[in-house]
Amino acid sequence: MRLGFLTPSSNTVLEPAIAALLRDHPEMSAHFARFRVLAINLGAQANRQFDTAPILAAAELLADAKVDSICWAGTSGSWLGFAQDEALCAAITERTGIAATTATLALRDALLAARARRVALVTPYLAEVQDAIVANLAREGFQVTAERHLEDPGNYSFALHTAAAVDALVEDVVAEAPTDAVIIHCTNFRGLPGAPALEARLGPLVLDSVAVSVWGALRSAGGMVELPGGRIFRSR
Repeated sequence: MRLGFLTPSSNTVLEPAIAALLRDHPEMSAHFARFRVLAINLGAQANRQFDTAPILAAAELLADAKVDSICWAGTSGSWLGFAQDEALCAAITERTGIAATTATLALRDALLAARARRVALVTPYLAEVQDAIVANLAREGFQVTAERHLEDPGNYSFALHTAAAVDALVEDVVAEAPTDAVIIHCTNFRGLPGAPALEARLGPLVLDSVAVSVWGALRSAGGMVELPGGRIFRSR
């Protein structure tokens, strides 16, 4: 199985994290295509980073590798709207003939599969971006019980926060209010290393965006294997 991922150009966490998830499965491989993403905010210039044309061009390059699915492994749909990601996936499939998903759509699928409606949100983002994500989650029927964000304009700088710092944010939101799931929502944020242990110790499902992207890519490709990314990989 070959999994294709569209990657923000300034992301340095995603590729090694996916390699770590797949290391015990030599029958599976991950393949990446980048397009330019340098900053995360709600300004017009930042939003233009997610115009369809450069993303489709990157998807066509992945299609040359005959991947079994294509995942936009970025979280822009969470603040720009789930409908934007749905339209993007339809355009990718129309252009390439390959099933597509995104980190944000896979997150929704994972929450629905787990019947998790109360969620806590952890990100490195600016308040304006965080507020938009909370509003979009509410429109999809999810209640955000607690949130933490770091006011980081990113995107490259998101990777500079340590895994321990991300773990501490997760512990904070779980302590603040009862929740069904904690969302660590950014694929350039070091949530994956601590997520499985936090999940086992704290109780709620912990959904790191890198793990969610791989889970979504596997589902789109028509297969699923148990990977060391938490309980999500025991859900179909």
